[in-house]
Amino acid sequence: MTAGIAMGLTEQRPGGFPDFDSPNPMLLDLEADRPAFMACCPGINPMRLASGQKDAELAGIERVLAEPWVVGIKIYAGYYPYYVRDSIYDPVYDLVARYDLPVVIHTGVTYSSRGMLKYSHPLTVDELAVKRGKIRFVLAHLGDPWVMDAAAVIFKNPNVYADLSGLYVADGRRLAELQKEDLLLDRFRRAMQYTEDYSRFLFGSDWPLVPVGPYIELIKDLVPQSEHEKVFYHNALRVFPRLAKIV
Repeated sequence: MTAGIAMGLTEQRPGGFPDFDSPNPMLLDLEADRPAFMACCPGINPMRLASGQKDAELAGIERVLAEPWVVGIKIYAGYYPYYVRDSIYDPVYDLVARYDLPVVIHTGVTYSSRGMLKYSHPLTVDELAVKRGKIRFVLAHLGDPWVMDAAAVIFKNPNVYADLSGLYVADGRRLAELQKEDLLLDRFRRAMQYTEDYSRFLFGSDWPLVPVGPYIELIKDLVPQSEHEKVFYHNALRVFPRLAKIV
């Protein structure tokens, strides 16, 4: 591994995410032990932005954005009850635009049953991408199961990308079995082919929900070999330019 990007997520208690009282921004639970090759996209807790301490919350977010190991931010749409186009996020988008950082947005089904899917549909990103055309947005998980809707948003908006993380939550044995089940995997191939542009997709794992090695093999099967260098390396450097100082 040359470099990796962790998505900031803080739980006040095990299994408690989304925790509406989580600090803002959310970093890594083991931040003190962060490896030198590991960058981070801190998570944003919009509930705190709605509080009377909004200015202090934004100041804390900006302090973290100035750190060289911070390469973007993560919006947990679906876990928190706000659409990504909601004005509550506007000051955060202003900050990332100033620092030229991308925004990763959770799209698709939520891992927690406490999430609400109407907020995490990939079509909700379309309006945001138009209004904030200078910001790069990454649809986490390719909007699964709405992968064709995600593909339409990517095809239409040149500032929208997708990562291929968390398409399945499984152990290594099940991931190997999935590589033989074309009926399940073809929807992802079809979505990527629809966009006609593999420079818009990035590898991601969603570890620890999947083992990294077997998941790499699964994604290698989904992506044409001629596009591997883009999906596994070059696209990430283009979307997250601060990574160049880490690799």
